[in-house]
Amino acid sequence: MNARIEKRPCMAVPLEQSHVLIVDSNMITDNVSHDEIARFGKLASRWWDPDGESRPLHDLNPVRAGYVAGRVDLRGAKVADVGCGGGLLSESLARAGAQVTGIDLGDKVIATAKLHLHESELVVDYRVQSSAQLAAAEPAAFDAVCCMEMIEHVPDPAALVNDLAAMLKPGGRLFMSTLNRTPAAFGAAILGAEYITRMLPRGTHHYAQFLKPSELGRLLRHAGLELEDVSGLGYNPLTRKAWLSRITAVNYLLCARKPA
Repeated sequence: MNARIEKRPCMAVPLEQSHVLIVDSNMITDNVSHDEIARFGKLASRWWDPDGESRPLHDLNPVRAGYVAGRVDLRGAKVADVGCGGGLLSESLARAGAQVTGIDLGDKVIATAKLHLHESELVVDYRVQSSAQLAAAEPAAFDAVCCMEMIEHVPDPAALVNDLAAMLKPGGRLFMSTLNRTPAAFGAAILGAEYITRMLPRGTHHYAQFLKPSELGRLLRHAGLELEDVSGLGYNPLTRKAWLSRITAVNYLLCARKPA
């Protein structure tokens, strides 16, 4: 499945699906935001409602899944979905034939993800676990790792990228999405989404934590990964259409590879 790239104006992707990495007291890192874990936990019971608070997640999921499937043969591939939430992307990858491990620190959203498996009849290994814990438990174990809309919410982005890189097998690919640090992203994701349309609670985003593609690219290189692609991600909440774009000024997806 190849995701099609079109030139259209990019709008902010509401990040209700974002998750924050936290680690236990035995870990040396400290990527903690208990407030966000609690906030997304409140949405757990409505995660699979396509017209509820997670509506943007449902609209964006086919584009993200297509982006991954266009670059990795998912049939039999071992894939980690870091910050999996209620499991929308995890289930899409499993449906395409992948062996998926989905991790999140929100116990309520993981419970929701597990419950939905009874309806979908798919197999996904869901765990309440941090990226640091998974990287330590299963180093160099995954053909692909996905981490969508998470990095702009953690205090230590470099530590997260290092964890993600450590999970990959040689030749494996990392897929990430996040917000660019530009005036356009500030206007769309903060002013537009939080203050004008109120699609998101105020304070969901902090502009200083947004990462430019060049900055994230440096983190990837320092973690030993090679950047292969950067694509813009557009979303129109009125039409509920999402698409890949060459415009990366607001949201973007990327793919990086661990050398064989």
